[in-house]
Amino acid sequence: MALSINQFKSGVTMILDGEVYQIVEAEHVKPAKGSAFVRVRIKNLKNGSLLDRTFRGQDSAEEAFVEQRKMQFLYTSDDIYHFMDQENYDQLAVSKDNLSENSRFLKDNLEVLGIFYKDSLLNIIIPNFIELVITETEPGIKGDTAKGGNKIAKVETGATVLVPLFINIGDKIKVDTRTGAYVERAY
Repeated sequence: MALSINQFKSGVTMILDGEVYQIVEAEHVKPAKGSAFVRVRIKNLKNGSLLDRTFRGQDSAEEAFVEQRKMQFLYTSDDIYHFMDQENYDQLAVSKDNLSENSRFLKDNLEVLGIFYKDSLLNIIIPNFIELVITETEPGIKGDTAKGGNKIAKVETGATVLVPLFINIGDKIKVDTRTGAYVERAY
């Protein structure tokens, strides 16, 4: 079904140039002279990139019917990630290249949201905050808690995070998966 520019609003999904996009922002503009147009910021659901486009009155786009399913991350082997659909228990193997950068925070049994188009997995959405255990870092030095500073630490998923100097191996921390930043120590 074709979408006219009057139907463009946040959350609408469409197909442009063979890719599936979701509208993040839409600004309808009606100038004093000339025809109306819509400025949109769209997000590619496959790779997460943002794009700004302008659509004129005669332009249209094909609507994409996107489905979200609850998935559970099972394990990884080489560069293949294995997920299980929570409703029908089907297993799905996905290449690392097909997932966004925040897949580096996937840990066993983590519940994620799968974005599907025509029964094909486009991407996954992981929780905004996740608790991870530190596996490698330089030892904390007594007295370093008072002054500011950060050091690099490796977490159980293999990702690296900047953490405060007082964090040690075995500590559990909360990480913001959108930015990859340390939030707080988890207990």
